[in-house]
Amino acid sequence: MMSASDLLSIGEKPNAIPLRLIGPSELGTLGEKERAWAKAMRFEADAGKFLIVPGDAGAALLVLVGTGDATITPWTLAEAAAALTEGDYRLENASPENAGLLAVGWCLAQYRFGRYLQDTEAQPRSLILPEGTPAAQAAAFADASAMVRDLVNTPAEDMGPAHLQDIAEGLAEEFGGSCKTIVGDDLLDENFPAIHAVGRAATEGREPRIIDLNWGDEGPKLTLVGKGVCFDTGGLDLKPASGMLIMKKDMGGAAHALAFARLIMSTGLKVQLRLLIPAVENAVDGNAYRPGDVVMTRKGLSVEIGNTDAEGRVVLCDALALAGEDTPDLLMDFATLTGAARVALGPDLPATYSNNDALWTALETQARTAQDPLWRMPLWSPYDTMLKSDIADLNNTAEGPFGGSITAALYLQRFVDSATPWAHFDVYSWCPSAKPGRPKGGEAQGLRACFGAVKKFLALDD
Repeated sequence: MMSASDLLSIGEKPNAIPLRLIGPSELGTLGEKERAWAKAMRFEADAGKFLIVPGDAGAALLVLVGTGDATITPWTLAEAAAALTEGDYRLENASPENAGLLAVGWCLAQYRFGRYLQDTEAQPRSLILPEGTPAAQAAAFADASAMVRDLVNTPAEDMGPAHLQDIAEGLAEEFGGSCKTIVGDDLLDENFPAIHAVGRAATEGREPRIIDLNWGDEGPKLTLVGKGVCFDTGGLDLKPASGMLIMKKDMGGAAHALAFARLIMSTGLKVQLRLLIPAVENAVDGNAYRPGDVVMTRKGLSVEIGNTDAEGRVVLCDALALAGEDTPDLLMDFATLTGAARVALGPDLPATYSNNDALWTALETQARTAQDPLWRMPLWSPYDTMLKSDIADLNNTAEGPFGGSITAALYLQRFVDSATPWAHFDVYSWCPSAKPGRPKGGEAQGLRACFGAVKKFLALDD
């Protein structure tokens, strides 16, 4: 995908083809020729469906895009944006607020992961938006989502811990921040034993590390943590082949945190931003951590390893402990953490946990406004006893098969100061089947909602 800012503009382009939103009840308002053409083509203005109305010379005179009986969504224009020919299109009849939503989907519908393809020539379809549309914000949202898709879609061979470090360092350089990384056995010297334990079996060049990016020197402290498991074999509790097929996406939490950090920096949000990524590969070797091992953590709590395939929470706990040492005003973590969340909510709804009701209210409101869904799950304290261990302070997996997403969140909560407003996003980071604007593969979830919620909760509204 081209930069979204190259696909969006505000102003006049005389040769731009009009795009008109239309519902079923509005078909009768069309001119006689347009109405007859719509009838002949059996166009019923179903949501997202489009019809090219030709002029006298055969070229497109107008594009009708159906809204159905539903509200406008970011994906209303997506089917048209993916199929129309290269050129300029002018959005005729949308409010600036709706146009901002539509613009995100228009750009993302033109996304293509072409890193390994020979035929990657772009055929951009640009969109001219009405005055007052937040076009720059829409472009930033689309670019952030495209970044998540790119990172998640990249195979593990080209997206290991060192690659995540390179990306973070590139962001720091681009936006004037700083970035430091602790790698390999130095993690033990610097008291990150859990990150080291999970990643120590990886080959040379793919050693475990913690990446620490800082940006901004004014405003409230915002810390983002992203799970960076660049490939998850399951460790000695080895996944079956079918379970490993898309495990390149297990760094989807890091992808979200990196893209969110870029969104914050590129829009100049007045915060003191910190980004922490524990980056590892959960590999199998003679020195891999084992079921039954007891691993120490930065916080001083000991963890019995009930399952080496529950590695994400083990690396996150050291990063969350480090985050708390700086007393942030808001802490958010993103992780492809549990299959249980997908069983409960499917691939589209990120399971969201928070220890702060005001923070959840901001997230819920912004998720609805941005049409970027989140779903709150309970930090149900009675389940905390399911994490008990006979030989350590806690186990990394719960007794029994129930409430797996909840018990994983409760595990993480043990490493977060109760006074720190915190949200945990158990994201899937993957679209299992193509939908308009959302190709099969890596997918961003909740970023637009989180951006609005951060502004609201930290009182950063313009």
